[in-house]
Amino acid sequence: MKRIVILGSTGSIGRSALEVISRHSERFRVVGLAAGSNIDLLGEQMKAFSPEIVAVSDEGAALELKRRTGRKPEIYAGEDGIKTVAAYKDSDFVLSAMVGFSGLIPTLHAIRAGKTIGLANKETLVTAGDIIRREAEFSGVPILPVDSEHSAIFQCMKGQNAKYLRRIILTASGGPFIGKKADELKDVSMADVLKHPKWKMGKKITVDSATLMNKGLEVIEAFHFFGLPAEKIEVLVHPQCLVHSLVEFTDGTLLAQISLPDMKGPIAYALAHPERLDDTVAPLELDVVEKLTFQRPDTDSFPCLWHAYEALKEGGTMPAVLNAANEVTVNAFLEGRISFHGIPGIIEKTMHSHKSGQVNELEAVLEADRWARGKAAEYIKKL
Repeated sequence: MKRIVILGSTGSIGRSALEVISRHSERFRVVGLAAGSNIDLLGEQMKAFSPEIVAVSDEGAALELKRRTGRKPEIYAGEDGIKTVAAYKDSDFVLSAMVGFSGLIPTLHAIRAGKTIGLANKETLVTAGDIIRREAEFSGVPILPVDSEHSAIFQCMKGQNAKYLRRIILTASGGPFIGKKADELKDVSMADVLKHPKWKMGKKITVDSATLMNKGLEVIEAFHFFGLPAEKIEVLVHPQCLVHSLVEFTDGTLLAQISLPDMKGPIAYALAHPERLDDTVAPLELDVVEKLTFQRPDTDSFPCLWHAYEALKEGGTMPAVLNAANEVTVNAFLEGRISFHGIPGIIEKTMHSHKSGQVNELEAVLEADRWARGKAAEYIKKL
């Protein structure tokens, strides 16, 4: 039986993972859960799955959870507590599904503890991909993609010779504003931004989908997962969200992974790899699919995708700066302090103010992240 730790258990990925696990209790056992501050849901998960160790990033929430549940299981608090759960000695597989930069350090600790990683936290590779790959190679642990796009590429490459790979194509839903021009985005409401047409996700990633930054982060993540340069990683907007990504080989052949949009599919594939679980996603009836359309993304109206390509080509600490500036500006938007239209401008200014340095040690990433958060906050105050 595979023993599972879930970092970010109360988020959308964590909840879906627990749903998959509950259907296959003969194969998986949840031994560790970590969450932010949603102790109501975390408490329900503890009752349902009886983990051996739990952590809550918010220390006040951890104290309240201890009061409610008593001494068992062991409940840890703060960043150190999350790291303790990530490296729990009696686990086999760690699903890294925390939101944002906060997922980096726990994932690194899980790798160093020799755990197989199911990676749903794209910021881990975006900000510190070279370090993460080096540590994973040293520890001899696999990192399996959980993002639907990277899982699709991973599945399409199974049994293929990478030397014949010409390019990969990441598909994007386009979010709620497909076809909109920049001047039409100046006054969109938060409700409009958070109304994703296909996926049910947390607020931060939903905003990233609307700006196309989510796809930009996935481009950088794909660079680290598959070892291709930026010019061989392309993005196409595919509003139907049925083709989750494609690979093209040197003979012109395209392979695609196609299914209904449901994150339980890539989650289950990572959990059971190299096997597959039965009936994870509802079957796709191809005869009722009216059309599959693809179009080039409009980077003039949605420049965040272009900024991500710039950060990847610059390399070094620039992707960490891109990510930090994005997290700060998205948070400012969600708090009503800046407009949706203002997000890419702050990111661009922050990037242009940064002189990229090499990433040989984790401290360089942490320093770039700290600097970028401060610089982006300065620009937001000036608006």
